[in-house]
Amino acid sequence: MTLLAPIWLLLLIPVALLAVTYVVMSLRKSSYAVRFTNLDLLDKVAPRNPGWRRHVPAAALLLMFALLVVGFARPTAELQVPRERATIMVAFDVSASMSATDVAPNRFEAAKQAARQFVQGLPERFNLGLVSFSSDATVAVPPTLDRRAVLDAVERLGTASGTAIGEAVYSSLEAIAALDSEEEAPPAHIVLLSDGSNTTGRTVSDAAAEASSRGVPVTTIAYGTADGTISLSGRQVPVPVDGPALRDLAEAAGGGFYEAASGDELQAVYEDIGTSVGYRTETQEIWQWFVGAGLIFALIAAATSMLWFSRLP
Repeated sequence: MTLLAPIWLLLLIPVALLAVTYVVMSLRKSSYAVRFTNLDLLDKVAPRNPGWRRHVPAAALLLMFALLVVGFARPTAELQVPRERATIMVAFDVSASMSATDVAPNRFEAAKQAARQFVQGLPERFNLGLVSFSSDATVAVPPTLDRRAVLDAVERLGTASGTAIGEAVYSSLEAIAALDSEEEAPPAHIVLLSDGSNTTGRTVSDAAAEASSRGVPVTTIAYGTADGTISLSGRQVPVPVDGPALRDLAEAAGGGFYEAASGDELQAVYEDIGTSVGYRTETQEIWQWFVGAGLIFALIAAATSMLWFSRLP
């Protein structure tokens, strides 16, 4: 938290002096009561000591003053603010290695389920598109507000050979550029899920450089485990996930990198990504919080004083 007008904090000095004065006066009253040696008579003529309750209205009043002073100093904080608009492209690996069963029931089906939940969880005002990639990349759904179109396209996905990660990034960038070409484009983000290395098409480094030059972050998800295998021509072929390559892509394109080794982990990753791309961080004044808290303490001071002592503080 920072203060835009810290000079107002000087008003805390008289508030502190009030607090010190109150403590000193309370101690003097206690001292006078001790000097009154006829305790039996004192008990009869003096009202019953309210104990700790007598300090509550004063403490609440002093807190009110302190909070109002801080409010006048115009405090600010970094807050998460929902984006008004955004374009999200989901790039989905449909290579043959996605049929590996190291993730139940297999990588492909678990990834489709997580993608469906991700689609349904994004704000309705966001444009959402889908790119599928194996040996090449295809824009399955251009950016749209129609969630049903994206969900239906996810259902229709099927696996094929090859992994063209670089082409998936380029296809996503082209789909983003085609949207709102005649007006200021909303912020865009590519979320790419894959379990393997780039085997065909343009290089990942070239794709990352292109995304970076266009100001479109690429967040990658390395999906699967090191023990994944698929059946090919009657034999088991290892298909370990290639995390380092996807990490390099994310770092070069200004996005985040995640690893998921199960369907539940993948769902958690998608939820985290949805939160990060759906909000932006803004510095906003929060003086209202302090003024509001100050008024609450003022009400506490008034209520406790009226309830216990039949007077306002």
